Amino acid sequence: MSRAAERLKVVFSHLDRRSCDFVQASPTSGQVAYYHPQVLRYTLDNDLLTTEQRLSYEENGFVLIRNLVSEEDVDRFRGEFGRICRREVKPLGLVVMRDVSIAKSEFVPDQKAVSKLQDFQEDPELFRYCTLPQILKYVECFTGPNIMAMHTMLINKPPDAGNKTSRHPMHQDLHYFPFRPADQIVCSWTAMEKVTRQNGCLVVLPGTHTGTLKEHDYPDWEGGVNKMYHGIRDYNSQHPRVHLEMEKGDTVFFHPLLIHGSGMNQTEGFRKAISCHYASANCYYIDVKGTTQENIEKEVKEIAARKYDLDDSITFTDTWALRGRLVQGERTSL
Repeated sequence: MSRAAERLKVVFSHLDRRSCDFVQASPTSGQVAYYHPQVLRYTLDNDLLTTEQRLSYEENGFVLIRNLVSEEDVDRFRGEFGRICRREVKPLGLVVMRDVSIAKSEFVPDQKAVSKLQDFQEDPELFRYCTLPQILKYVECFTGPNIMAMHTMLINKPPDAGNKTSRHPMHQDLHYFPFRPADQIVCSWTAMEKVTRQNGCLVVLPGTHTGTLKEHDYPDWEGGVNKMYHGIRDYNSQHPRVHLEMEKGDTVFFHPLLIHGSGMNQTEGFRKAISCHYASANCYYIDVKGTTQENIEKEVKEIAARKYDLDDSITFTDTWALRGRLVQGERTSL
């Protein structure tokens, strides 16, 4: 090996290999060893994300884009949320969720009784969020051009009533999804107002997206846990954390295996965010029987059967196929 090649080897050995690994080609007679950057696994090259952003997502599992959604759009989504809370509109399939500590004492049809809207895909105004061009161009960096909107939420984290029920346990979103591959799924999460540690911003464990799907269940918390707020049974609580403080319109995109949650809302106001989980239309459904996802399958089927007066013949996959909507390209599989 030449002295120049030796020097290159030393230089590469000091680079942070978590961000970009290098592989050595087998040299033929009379050739030096050449190094090539490893193909990036979690992002696609479409000239939107910078090299730094791509490497950051590869290593950490999330990327934060500032001021992506306009104030005008956010205000329109807030207005529609208010109309739904006042029951002025009743979109088909919408699930209105209430905090366990508030719903018992708050009966006025107002946002104070609502902690989350789920499955708003049939509400034209809220679903417009999922079709925003500036959102989809980033989503395409993770899913490719054929994009399905699979899961929609507007979160209205209430002021904690003293029971710590406004917390969301650490979890992985893939726990809820019977489709794969995980690397072709991404969540967009947009702050609808200033989000801080005080009002319960997202907390993420960087790098955990490179692990596997862990077992989830309801945590044994004093004060209770909100419906379907499953948490990971066992994770490294000493893992470094990042608190994602955001301004109105800021949007974070993150991998479905990234471990994340949120703390209590310790303010007097509500902390709102709107989100959508997207998947490549080339993804496929899986059977979760015999896996750690059986508990969420059972719970979702029970809720769907009760809500739509269906028998036990409805499947976990059915509930997702009904919710999924094409937002770009062709519906090739899902």
